Amino acid sequence: MTSNFSKLIDHTVLKADTTKAQIEKLCQEAKEHNFASVCVNPTWVKLCSTLLQGTDVLVCTVIGFPLGANTKEVKGFETSNAIENGAQEVDMVINIGALKDGDVETVEQDIASVVNAAKGKALVKVIIETSLLTNEEKVIASKLSVKAGADYVKTSTGFSTGGATVEDVALMRKTVGPDIGVKASGGVRDIASVNEMVKAGATRIGTSNGITIVQGNVATEGY
Repeated sequence: MTSNFSKLIDHTVLKADTTKAQIEKLCQEAKEHNFASVCVNPTWVKLCSTLLQGTDVLVCTVIGFPLGANTKEVKGFETSNAIENGAQEVDMVINIGALKDGDVETVEQDIASVVNAAKGKALVKVIIETSLLTNEEKVIASKLSVKAGADYVKTSTGFSTGGATVEDVALMRKTVGPDIGVKASGGVRDIASVNEMVKAGATRIGTSNGITIVQGNVATEGY
């Protein structure tokens, strides 16, 4: 498998029962396969930063995860704290309830709180949780992410009712245009799926099945 393919992957472990040994393994695998990043919960950022020092594998963490229901002030602090601990990318979950209510001002401010905290220090990906949204809401969320200054829009947490679909990736790409990243995450478990997502416009893949994928196999479960 080519390194270019590997550099699409955010090698991910986000389960609540994740142990230190699993994080150490994740980082070792990321180095061996030259993945784009490891994506972990904030409590593991400092350890990952140490383990990956001197490599080009980035440390990515999640903000307001997985529900997105924290206040914007908490998300801003969480972002700053993660960056202090070594995070180079942050994947934040929007205020989904506010979006469903049509409260676009709250959603924009929510995203901006993270973008402002990360500005010049870390890349921001905005998780819109597509499985909970109508197509119209997906478009609104994507446009608000661009307006707030985010670097990427991302389909899913992997912890809701569904994950990435080719249709959602294509819609998000069409909405944000060519200059913003699109991350497909949740349920991407084989090379064929990765290729479909990339063809639809994805520029990053979030998965806990990175090793299985690069080995050419099909995972039966996982993020």
